[in-house]
Amino acid sequence: MADIRVGTASWTDKTLIDSGWYPPEANNPEKRLRYYTRQFPLVEVDSSYYALPAEQTAAAWTQRSPKGFVFNIKSFSLFTHHPTKIAALPKDLRPAAEKTAKGKASIYLKDADPELVDQAWERFLNALEPLRQTGRLGAILFQFPQWFVIGRERKDYILSCAERVAPRQLCIEFRNKTWMSEDNRDETLKFLADHQLPYVVVDEPQGHTSSVPPVVAATAPLSVVRFHGRSDKWDSNDIQEKYRYRYSEQELEEWAPKVRRLGAESEVTHVLFNNCYRDDAQVNARQLIDLLGNPENV
Repeated sequence: MADIRVGTASWTDKTLIDSGWYPPEANNPEKRLRYYTRQFPLVEVDSSYYALPAEQTAAAWTQRSPKGFVFNIKSFSLFTHHPTKIAALPKDLRPAAEKTAKGKASIYLKDADPELVDQAWERFLNALEPLRQTGRLGAILFQFPQWFVIGRERKDYILSCAERVAPRQLCIEFRNKTWMSEDNRDETLKFLADHQLPYVVVDEPQGHTSSVPPVVAATAPLSVVRFHGRSDKWDSNDIQEKYRYRYSEQELEEWAPKVRRLGAESEVTHVLFNNCYRDDAQVNARQLIDLLGNPENV
């Protein structure tokens, strides 16, 4: 029996709360998380991309979720070569960042002091310990940016991240299409499979410079699928416009057999809806769960 877990990439978005998806009695963060965990077995935390998480926050999550519930955690932006706001760093790490930022508000990994990077890694991983120790930590999502092109140096960096997080599990999502072009696809998938690194299968708008094709492939015991929606404003800087999309029943019916096949090739499969506008992700996640439970959708 395939272990396929379906969830969403947030449970705290303001537009979700405003949508009425939560019942009136779920009127604070604790009650909302408890309600969410009764609907889905999996959630992705994306706030950890914007700021290092706090251990006490992760501890609260463990207390508010049942045994067996899983949290996937998005990597802190610094570790995936994204610009990281100095103000998002802990106060004691900011002076070192400001020294190399030369007056800019953000810092990139390539410019950061190695000791600062080591400290950030240590605090990031320590904060996740309550989840790991209680069996609630799923995968750490490393979503690399559009400028992270295929190459030996980038592959070596991915391996260094895997070493950093071990024995925790990471998964890899690309936003640069060179990794999954027809010429490089086999090479990329072999690289990931050789090192037992899960490839994040994506469904996202096509026809853009950053578009990665929806290649379905299992490269490790864990497989991960992320549904980003198919907004025609994929290149927008407005997050709501970028991810504002509700999948149709037909679109999900096309994906159900693919997810089933992926589940058959993996020990565990995580499916996450990142079309986080109002309750679109929650509605679509429930629809896919129903489709996967229907033997006609094979």
